[in-house]
Amino acid sequence: MSQLEKIYGVHAVEALLRHHPKRVKQIWLAEGRNDPRVQVLLALAADARVSVGQCERREMDAWVEGVHQGVVADVSPSQVWGEAMLDELLDRTEGAPLLLVLDGVTDPHNLGACLRTADAAGALAVIVPKDKSATLNATVRKVACGAAEVIPLVAVTNLARSLEKLQQRGLWIVGTAGEAEMELYEHDLTGPTVLIMGAEGKGMRRLTREHCDYLVKLPMAGSVSSLNVSVATGVCLFEALRQRKAGGKKK
Repeated sequence: MSQLEKIYGVHAVEALLRHHPKRVKQIWLAEGRNDPRVQVLLALAADARVSVGQCERREMDAWVEGVHQGVVADVSPSQVWGEAMLDELLDRTEGAPLLLVLDGVTDPHNLGACLRTADAAGALAVIVPKDKSATLNATVRKVACGAAEVIPLVAVTNLARSLEKLQQRGLWIVGTAGEAEMELYEHDLTGPTVLIMGAEGKGMRRLTREHCDYLVKLPMAGSVSSLNVSVATGVCLFEALRQRKAGGKKK
């Protein structure tokens, strides 16, 4: 059991059963939980031949830090993809890809929220540097509500070099910075795009900024000077989605 991870929450466990059932080794339900959402889990577990057991809620409370909703699963270790996955994804993608880069986002709650938003907005993958970045864990999966099992999370050793390779493949690198002259809504995001969001509080690192083709900012009308990185990511990704559905930024 020491080699297994504990994933918790109905959405996260259901997503694993739907998309990666072989990773699920055991499911635990809180005693007395027998509602329709649990029935869905039981059906999926039966199809995947995954054992389901029961235990007391207080025992679950000791297993995980967070709201487990009476559902915990023992699963094989999380998978973070290597850089080769990017080439494979791009090779088989039709149309203009949209990639999200999180440059040094260390809060697992923010990573989970960004994964959820990236999946909802149709991003191809989320890229993070291997060092000084949050990675997949139970908290990330819980916050992502299943998106962590669907959208690839790619960890790269050298982010600047990876951005250069993406540029060579014809993708435009768009970074977000509060001091940028161009606003997000003025920039065309319908082409092959890599959107970069900086770390909480610090923004993008210098080398990352130097590899950007464009810098954009969010217009701020109130008294605050910036948004939480997961909120800003949502605004940017859904502007890209809006433009792509409209066929261009001015429509």
